[in-house]
Amino acid sequence: MPTVAIVGRPNVGKSALFNRLAGRKIAIVHDQPGVTRDRIAAPSKATQVPCTLIDTGGIGGGIEDGFDEQVTIEADIAMQTADLILFVVDAHAGLTATDQALAQKLRKAKPPVLLVINKVDDDKHERSYSDFTRLGLGNSVFVSAEHGRNFGVLCDEIDAVISPLVSENEAEAVVAEEIGIKLAIVGKPNAGKSSLVNAILKDERTIVSDIAGTTRDAVDLPYTFEGEKFTLIDTAGLRPRAKRDNSVEVFSAMRTEKAVRRADLCVLVIDLAAGITAMDRKVAQLIMEEKKPCLIVLNKFDLFHPGANRSARLEEATTHVRNELFFLHYAPFVACSAKTGGSVDHVLREALKIKKGAQNIPGTGQLNRILQGAFEATPPPIDNKLRKRLKLYYATAAVEEKYSVIPVPTIVLFVNDKRLMAQSYESYIVNKYRAAHPAPGIPVILSVRSRSRKEWEPRQKPQGH
Repeated sequence: MPTVAIVGRPNVGKSALFNRLAGRKIAIVHDQPGVTRDRIAAPSKATQVPCTLIDTGGIGGGIEDGFDEQVTIEADIAMQTADLILFVVDAHAGLTATDQALAQKLRKAKPPVLLVINKVDDDKHERSYSDFTRLGLGNSVFVSAEHGRNFGVLCDEIDAVISPLVSENEAEAVVAEEIGIKLAIVGKPNAGKSSLVNAILKDERTIVSDIAGTTRDAVDLPYTFEGEKFTLIDTAGLRPRAKRDNSVEVFSAMRTEKAVRRADLCVLVIDLAAGITAMDRKVAQLIMEEKKPCLIVLNKFDLFHPGANRSARLEEATTHVRNELFFLHYAPFVACSAKTGGSVDHVLREALKIKKGAQNIPGTGQLNRILQGAFEATPPPIDNKLRKRLKLYYATAAVEEKYSVIPVPTIVLFVNDKRLMAQSYESYIVNKYRAAHPAPGIPVILSVRSRSRKEWEPRQKPQGH
């Protein structure tokens, strides 16, 4: 599939243009320069010819947080891999020295360059065109990414360049191609999420820094491992609400929470060298509340008691995780080092095991035998207030469509009175179910509903029949 890279200096409207072409809000749009730092990829919804859009960090402009050089490298990689470059400039600001320096660089680029003069909200802004002709890039188009002005012309220009690169059959195959298992890489800031993604991809696709909060957007990155397709979603680290010091932090947190909800599997990255913190528990609680499959990655394992032997270190790490994240007891974990690459492949292998184990949902008959056996082995206690005991009539498993890749079933229990279900007995039932039907990484969701016995008892046949 052809790739279209969107480049330009900070705050010219690249992310707004990217979002409009993608047909949904993916990149964060903000008037604070330097918000987008990584390359963000998404399929285009606006063009006739399928293509992949790449939004890049703003080049130049002297961003004061020390990322300017890394952002320039990111844009260079995007330009080297793109089939078309959209060079975005700001009609309001006019031609700047950074624009001229970028144009000089782009004139040497291998792919064709289309100059996109953004923020042309009305005809009077088109007068700035004469300034931009000095860039010597040839073809150009006026647009307003915010209001959609002249967007049809832009899409026609993009299609004209990339259509020869894709045949009709290839385009249909691209549209139908599945995105595979969506893995949301989540955790607190500076836990090593982007380093883990880079180690898995064996490519510096995301910016890695010791400064917490480097990743601002949720970045979707396709990858194939052992014949299985994945989409890795690298997310911003979640901070406590009180420490989200500006609107960009708030937007990033919202994007991370959304990534958790749309993921097939959440990969919770823990900085094992620092130990599990209150923020780690909050992220874990978010995963649990969303009832998502989960895999815990114990990153920086090489720094965890490096003097001891591996088995002793692993045993101590296991105890630490199970004590601190006891409510995520269903989640298996992988100990690795994103920095050295040690055991990183085990992350995707474990994800495949979780997917495979999730497919074997017990049938109705098997499920009822498991649960009836649990009730017979340890009957529920008599409720002192209601003066009766919980009785199970029937059980079934329901799977929501949104969990089709890694199904998460809801076990529906029809009982005499759902008020009789004590929390301790619910835990007992879940444990019995897991023992009979292990599915590591998959939460067990119980839905208890009251029914009268006569709804489930078979009707007696009249005498003589």
